[in-house]
Amino acid sequence: MMNTDRLEEKAPIVGSLRKAEEVTWINPLLESTEEAMRKIDLTMEDVRDAEARLERFAPFIRRAFPETEKDGGLIESPIRETEKMKDGLNEKHGAGLKGRLLLKMDSDLAVAGSVKARGGIYEILKHAEVLALREGLLREGQSYEVFAEDTFREFFSRYAVHVGSTGNLGLSIGIISAALGFRVYVHMSQDAKQWKKDLLRSKGVQVIEYAGDYGAAVKKGREEAMRDPASYFVDDENSVSLFLGYAVAALRLQRQLEEAGVQVDEEHPLFVSIPCGVGGAPGGITFGLKLVYGDLVHVFYAEPVQACCMLLGMATGLHNEICVQDIGLTGRTEADGLAVGRPSKFVGKTVEHLLSGEFTVEDDRLFVYMKELLDREGVFIEPSSCAAFEEAVKMEKDPECARYIREHGLADKMEQAAHIVWATGGSLVPDDVRVSYVEKAKETVLH
Repeated sequence: MMNTDRLEEKAPIVGSLRKAEEVTWINPLLESTEEAMRKIDLTMEDVRDAEARLERFAPFIRRAFPETEKDGGLIESPIRETEKMKDGLNEKHGAGLKGRLLLKMDSDLAVAGSVKARGGIYEILKHAEVLALREGLLREGQSYEVFAEDTFREFFSRYAVHVGSTGNLGLSIGIISAALGFRVYVHMSQDAKQWKKDLLRSKGVQVIEYAGDYGAAVKKGREEAMRDPASYFVDDENSVSLFLGYAVAALRLQRQLEEAGVQVDEEHPLFVSIPCGVGGAPGGITFGLKLVYGDLVHVFYAEPVQACCMLLGMATGLHNEICVQDIGLTGRTEADGLAVGRPSKFVGKTVEHLLSGEFTVEDDRLFVYMKELLDREGVFIEPSSCAAFEEAVKMEKDPECARYIREHGLADKMEQAAHIVWATGGSLVPDDVRVSYVEKAKETVLH
């Protein structure tokens, strides 16, 4: 382990993190969006390029995945007002939440059933496009529906895709790669749920299991891909393509909020809370939201107390040079998608001046929030997704949050605020697993 005394001198919150306590951390490096964006090489032009690529591939998606027909081959999730859940958080958890509470339901995204359907599918589509153009299979102006034809599938079968995952990224990469015809290898850590492994295998994906954690699975996947010139490794820790695929969500959310009559302006602040693992999905979404809304949006992440890698990396300034095991934590959590010990340096450095703060949450609380949402709204999401409710519970009662609200001149605007909880997964969870989660929630008593 590292010298935690020195770490605590630099970042006092490490003392609470190493005790696996629930904490609220307000980012001292937060800057105005204009200042922060000057330090980032990526721009809105990059995000719009990613959006255009997804639109080009819509005819293929529509043909390969008929469930996307109603959305014209675009993979997008609804946003839903959750007034009853807001009441529950206020009544049972003393949240004191005044504004609107909405659920961004990436838990119901078509094809892969999680937020990873955004970045993961985008990266593989981009890789397929590059290969097809290089080979001369794709002609300018041609409909991308041709990617569903046997000629393309036979061509892509010469190539392999590798990815390391605790679950949801593996699902998205595995499903879209198999649909295109690639040979797919998903390297999964001990934290991955069995049903996710079974689902992947049913799609013809090779699942390779490891006794180690997420970092070990990523390392092995990278090594295997490097041995084969025809292999492509999806790097969840450093991929710009993944990041931009996630960022497109912000452009679509803006249109959804406008259609729903949700104002975002000086008098109507927007708070967005996203569960965080290695950081790719929340980082990309944060970047996109800040491009769209600037200082009008306040983005917070939520992580398990035993796997708070992004908070640890950002608070210490060490990013991927530190892991949760260095301060005595296990990295293990029921929130399998968040079971990551070491954060992405690329994401941490990109969002370090954009992110408002973080919360850590005990596993038991995830199941309580999950059941509350199911009982009150009839909506099921994975326990890991429920970490994001911590912002709605804490924002108006936690002293650190109160200070943030005062310092940003928001105290008289909270009644007009909108709080979005980003549900990152859930629709593909089998019925028997859902039942087991509910049973666990019934037995859980918060202290």
